Amino acid sequence: MRPMKTRIILMLAAFLTLASCRSSGDFGSEPEQLADRARISFQGMMGDSQYPGLVDLATRAKAIIIVPNLIRAAFFFGGRGGNGVMLVRGPDGKWSPPAFYTLGGISWGLQIGGQSSELVIAIMTEKGLDAVMNRAVTLGGDAGVAVGELGKGVNASTGIGLKSDMYAFARSEGLFVGVSLEGSVLAPRETWNQQLYGQDATPKSILVERTASPSSNAITGLIAVMP
Repeated sequence: MRPMKTRIILMLAAFLTLASCRSSGDFGSEPEQLADRARISFQGMMGDSQYPGLVDLATRAKAIIIVPNLIRAAFFFGGRGGNGVMLVRGPDGKWSPPAFYTLGGISWGLQIGGQSSELVIAIMTEKGLDAVMNRAVTLGGDAGVAVGELGKGVNASTGIGLKSDMYAFARSEGLFVGVSLEGSVLAPRETWNQQLYGQDATPKSILVERTASPSSNAITGLIAVMP
């Protein structure tokens, strides 16, 4: 039952992400375009004074997930979806190339509206990182992985109450207020990883083993802006 629900969520996410596809400069392939949009979103949010908590946590995070355009739409039955990248900080402090992921979720109830969000998730624990590395994971409900959602103006430097495995920050436009990731499924985008890194590429080989590093200005540009 659960694998079927996961497949439905990811199919819905794929449908919603069609609305988020936009051209991005001179970068031709879809993965490269996404990497460039992720760089722009991350730089924008890190430079936004309304998100001091993101700046603090990102500089200490074990990994960062960036979804530059998370679409949410609802008319009683709702869904959210978007493509993103994940980069992992190595023991030497250097960031890996990005692996590509899809994020999606569904909801029910009295809800009407639409929303577009830039989303950054800071993964703070090995438990959180292991959970999302190679398989589909349900945020907030899988293997006890806790997701904290921090809003504008929250400074994380005090550490008060910050015990989650990962923290999500969203900059949103639309009729909905806030972004809830509870129950969202995060899964590797295998076709894009293989398109950019080769047929044998996996999130582990990209993020941990680092056996593949494509010659791409979009990829090197994204890595360069990581804290």
